[in-house]
Amino acid sequence: QVQLVESGGGLVQAGGSLRLSCAASGRTGSTYTMAWFRQPPGKEREFVAATTWTGDSTKEADSVKGRFTISRDNAKNTVYLQMNSLKPEDTAVYYCAARTIAVLTTTPTGYRYWGQGTQVTVSS
Repeated sequence: QVQLVESGGGLVQAGGSLRLSCAASGRTGSTYTMAWFRQPPGKEREFVAATTWTGDSTKEADSVKGRFTISRDNAKNTVYLQMNSLKPEDTAVYYCAARTIAVLTTTPTGYRYWGQGTQVTVSS
């Protein structure tokens, strides 16, 4: 079992920045792939970014490319999502997810473990 806890969400003005953190505990290991998804109000959950635990492969959604960066600190078992140049359309609940396969996937069903989510609200 793996437990994921997100933090760092909040209210920010358009153009601002936030950094989300996802702390993993339990049976963590180098084979885990970590990802961020988000669910805007009234919409389906969508892929944001993912990284292998070693960091040798990362992927970001086209909608956030150049603005969001995923990174990880293996010593702290923590994955980060640095969000810059935030837009009102980035408003959503952001979820951290993990899978036991060291291959990136953008599909929510490919992830077994999920955090509780953290709200990000971007005002115009």
